[in-house]
Amino acid sequence: MPRLVIATKNQGKVIEIQSALGELPGWSFEPIPADVPSIEETGDTFLENAILKAEHYSRFVDDLTLADDSGLCVAALGGRPGVHSARYAPDPPSRIRRVLQEMESVPDGERNAVFYCALAVARGGNAIWTVLGDVAGVIAHAPSGTGGFGYDPVFLLPDLNRTMGELTTEDKNTLSARGKATAALRKFLLSL
Repeated sequence: MPRLVIATKNQGKVIEIQSALGELPGWSFEPIPADVPSIEETGDTFLENAILKAEHYSRFVDDLTLADDSGLCVAALGGRPGVHSARYAPDPPSRIRRVLQEMESVPDGERNAVFYCALAVARGGNAIWTVLGDVAGVIAHAPSGTGGFGYDPVFLLPDLNRTMGELTTEDKNTLSARGKATAALRKFLLSL
């Protein structure tokens, strides 16, 4: 049975990707072994970082290796936190607080943001497939919802008037940047 190794130590991402892929006939999905050394994310874009990680981690396993890089780009903050989303502050609550503090004086109508998710699949140190998913929204004035992880509680989808943190897992898998990218990944895996 072919295996897809998910190259992240972030359990939230592992669970979300496994859930989005669901039961894919003939495939098993597993997290990267804990003893595999990490790599510094030095890319200037989400896609560059996803490829960098996929190629690195695929050198340590015999299976297809999936890596992602994702983050929040806020227009009023000049695109920050961007590729530094996971390192914008020490932990998720601090990252949310920092964004909300920086957005404190930004009025409605100027709170636009885009969440991006880049996925890369590699084998033996070479990327063989990539995709970039995105979803547009706005930064809420306060966190709402306990679902998801990261910036989900402050990333508001105006058409639904709900944050990503208020969505069910099923809705998030359909609407989120990672959900869109993972749908493309599912098609790719089925084509192999």
